[in-house]
Amino acid sequence: MSARELENRVALVTGGARNIGRAIALALADGGASVVVNARTSREAAQAVVAEIESRGGRALAHMADVTDEDGVEAMMAEVRARFGRLDVLVNNAAVRDVTKIDEIDLATWRYVTGIILDGAFICTKAALPLLRASDAGAIVNIGGMSGHTGASGRPHVVAAKMGLVGLTRALAHDLGPAGITVNCVVPGYIDTERGASAGPSRGEHTGVLGRRGKPEDVAAMVRMLCGPDARYLTGQEWHVNGGAYMG
Repeated sequence: MSARELENRVALVTGGARNIGRAIALALADGGASVVVNARTSREAAQAVVAEIESRGGRALAHMADVTDEDGVEAMMAEVRARFGRLDVLVNNAAVRDVTKIDEIDLATWRYVTGIILDGAFICTKAALPLLRASDAGAIVNIGGMSGHTGASGRPHVVAAKMGLVGLTRALAHDLGPAGITVNCVVPGYIDTERGASAGPSRGEHTGVLGRRGKPEDVAAMVRMLCGPDARYLTGQEWHVNGGAYMG
C-alpha cells in the first residue's frame, strides 16, 4: 500500500468509537480518507477519534446514529453527502457482545443483538448505495466474527448474526459487482479489546499458532487493504485475521 492510497476518498465506519472500529477509522484516515465515525452512545469516544485523526492532519466527522433506525441512518448519509459530497467506503462494524444461554434468551434480546449486527449492516448498506454507486471505487467491508465459523457457547444470537454477515457479503457481491462495488467480510479472531460486562470474560488463554492474541490494528490493516486500489479484484470473500486460530 502507498502511504496515501485512499486520498480523496470518504469512508464511514459504524461502531467506530472504540476497539476495532476505532482502529479501522484511524487506519483509513492514515491512508488519506476522510472518515465519518459513527457511534450510538459513545459520543465522547467518537469525538476523541475525530480529534486524533485531525491531530494527524486528517479530516473526520463524528455522527451519532443507531444503525437499526432507518430514519437515523438516512440522516447520517445526508450529512455525509452535505459535508463531503461523496462516500467511497462503508465499514459495517457496529455490533454488540452478549453471552446468554439459549434457555435465557427471549425474543427481544435475540432481535436486539441480531438487529444491530445484521439488520444494521443491511440498513446502512441500502442507505449508502446511491453514494457508493457514484464512486469509481466503492467498497463495503462487513466485520464478522470467528465464532460465526466455529460456534461458541452462550452466543447463539451473536453467532447467527455474524454468520449471516457472510451470506450477506456473498449476496451483495453478486448484486453490486456490476456497479464496480466490492463487498468483503473481515473475520477477526481473538483480539485484545475492551469488553463490557455483558460480553462475558475474556478468553485470554486462547491464541493462534503465532502464540499471541491479535490487536485491533491487525484487523484494521486488512480492512484498509480491502478498501484500497490494490483490492479492486477482490470481492465476495471472507478474510480471516486470527493468527491461525481458525484455518477454514
